[in-house]
Amino acid sequence: PEQHFDQERGNIMKRSEINQVIRETEALLKEYRIQLPPFMNWTPAEWAEKGPECQEIRDNQLGWDVTDFGCGDFHKIGLIALTIRNGNQKNPEKYPKTYAEKILIARENQVTPMHFHWYKMEDIINRGGAKLAMQLYMADENEQLDLETPVEVVSDGVKLTLAPGSFLELEPGQSITFTQRLYHAFWGKGGDVIVGEVSMCNDDSTDNRFLEAPGRFPAIDEDEAPYRLLCTEYPEAK
Repeated sequence: PEQHFDQERGNIMKRSEINQVIRETEALLKEYRIQLPPFMNWTPAEWAEKGPECQEIRDNQLGWDVTDFGCGDFHKIGLIALTIRNGNQKNPEKYPKTYAEKILIARENQVTPMHFHWYKMEDIINRGGAKLAMQLYMADENEQLDLETPVEVVSDGVKLTLAPGSFLELEPGQSITFTQRLYHAFWGKGGDVIVGEVSMCNDDSTDNRFLEAPGRFPAIDEDEAPYRLLCTEYPEAK
């Protein structure tokens, strides 16, 4: 699918849209019998009562993440990410976990735009649904797409050497390892996909190099009350 960023639409998501997306995701995960940890189900009122015992959730941005990457059209360019566990790149002394786990929902033809990570290495696993399609490039010395260097990746223990810009599809159960500075974009093909991510510590504020996307987290039009708080919205400990 074309990765087109519509600047005229602006980069604001409506809270009502985010609420709907979260409810739809909960129903999808229930259909696949995937259970979430308790903090994923806390309401804003419950969060308001949480104390310092929940600081790891706040500091490591565990929980819901719904983004359109600042493009203004979530259905074309966007991602639903649920961070289940995470360490902390900035504070490994306090949070010594060296790993993270996410559930991602890649909707049909909804693109997570081309990007790489400077620090994080990750395995991306098709856990169920349709095919997970992707396009791959290496980054050149100027952090642009390297149009000459072959892409070397490992998929379920098998080393693949692909031409720059190659497309790859993962069937349910298949996975791929993304090393640092490997540009990747992905989307659901033929339907929605439940994606697993197992990685090194994740920091979405500083460790994403997007080729074009305006931003990692959207601004929000509060047209209704939040159903769930996003991982960037938790109140301070009571």
